[in-house]
Amino acid sequence: MKFTRNEAFLSIQKSSEWDITIIGGGATGLGIAVDAASRGYKTLVLERYDFAKGTSSKSTKLVHGGVRYLANGDVKLVFAALKERGLIFQNAPHVSFVQSFVIPSYSLFNKLKFLIGLKLYDWMAGKLRIGKSKTLSAKEVVEKLPKVKTKGLKGGIIYYDGQFDDARLAINLAQTASEHGATVLNYSEVNSILKDENGKVNGLTFLDKERGETFTIKTKSIINATGIFVDDILKLDTATHKNLVRPSQGAHIVVDKKFLGLNDALMIPETSDGRVLFGVPWHDKVLLGTTDTPLDAHQIEPRPLEEEIDFILKTAQQYLSDAPTKADVRSVFAGLRPLAAPTKGDGNSTKEISRDHKLLKNESNLITITGGKWTTYRKMAEETVDLAIRTANLNPVPCKTQHLRIHGFSTDKRKGHWQVYGSDAEKIMQLTQENPILGTKIHENYDFILAEVVWACTHEMVVNLEDFMARRIRFLLLDAKASLDAAPTVAKLMAEVLQQDDSWVQKQLKDYTDLVKNYTL
Repeated sequence: MKFTRNEAFLSIQKSSEWDITIIGGGATGLGIAVDAASRGYKTLVLERYDFAKGTSSKSTKLVHGGVRYLANGDVKLVFAALKERGLIFQNAPHVSFVQSFVIPSYSLFNKLKFLIGLKLYDWMAGKLRIGKSKTLSAKEVVEKLPKVKTKGLKGGIIYYDGQFDDARLAINLAQTASEHGATVLNYSEVNSILKDENGKVNGLTFLDKERGETFTIKTKSIINATGIFVDDILKLDTATHKNLVRPSQGAHIVVDKKFLGLNDALMIPETSDGRVLFGVPWHDKVLLGTTDTPLDAHQIEPRPLEEEIDFILKTAQQYLSDAPTKADVRSVFAGLRPLAAPTKGDGNSTKEISRDHKLLKNESNLITITGGKWTTYRKMAEETVDLAIRTANLNPVPCKTQHLRIHGFSTDKRKGHWQVYGSDAEKIMQLTQENPILGTKIHENYDFILAEVVWACTHEMVVNLEDFMARRIRFLLLDAKASLDAAPTVAKLMAEVLQQDDSWVQKQLKDYTDLVKNYTL
């Protein structure tokens, strides 16, 4: 089945009943879709916005066991995450990379303490270990992080973890699910859950936000994988439902790579509020973050708070000479983590709350998965599908994803952002051979070309300008103002490919201009 909205609707119209219907097209929902479809179950995914529009495209871009979780004693989560980190490297090598991290140390005691912890971290990864932690002299730290402050520097530690492109992995999971027979649809908002005479879920209705049509489908099981929005779906099932999650915001800023150094990432293990801060090379920029700010309400487009930006910049100034200021920020963004809602007596702190996932089944047989982290998406999906099989009495089939290659799988190394396309890169370049104009850059300072616009519209289910700029390429997150400069060129070409008129172009440009304000200071 072609990965297009038209093909998805043809599949929906032809299907009388689904085995597994997943609400939510982020990391968790798409991971579940790959798992269910690869086992042979008739699978449908409905995403209210674009794939990975929410938290799943706004992570710190790390595939990691979680050094901080180990420090908090969450050993079970770290063991599981380190195994899953290794499987992501095996199954999606085109979007995941080994990243070296340097911890500068200004205390010999801390240097020893961190080395012991990181040696344990290495050991816990077992045969999936990706590098060996070791101490560095002060001179070696400066060689790796030329901008680090040298006064009082006692040396440091280098350790190895993973990095990835979150939104690109998400779209590849959607494509993988489709290749295994799943029907995957964005801009489809579930507005009611249907039940049989015994009060068990047996269907739902959803609105296709592009066509303005409402559809009703029958299904043997429903999985709520909507991240920070799980409570909204649970209230469709039970009107009196009390909130299960409370959002915690993680803010990030993006600056030019000159502020950090070459290829190594910076890890600050103990910030002023007891958290961890990273400076990570990403798509030829440096990503600084993150925070952990409890919020009372969730929204699809959160904006970093002023105090979060100040905290990140101030912390960077403590470790870096010529540290970035607000004037140097190329983009800011925030993601919301779905953490357990506090009970009476809980404080406002979120850093001690476990990042492990929670899997629940309502009396109606509605299944909800929440929490967790990108790194463990595959394991979360396996457990969720296993529960769906038992709940809906589906014919049991074992999980197949442990060694399942993700769409785009390639071990070849490609230059720049072409790496994250994997095996699709050559197909995109083929478009430029057929039409050399498509080799034109969309912005003079960046390597994105017009062929990528055409490819995203025809092969990656792009609906809006934002989908392309923010998640198919990562331009919005890398340099928000520059992406706005390129927007008219991109919107015009998208309109040609998607057969839209000039009024569509004008609306897209207005909407995108408004959105960019959220990503700039």
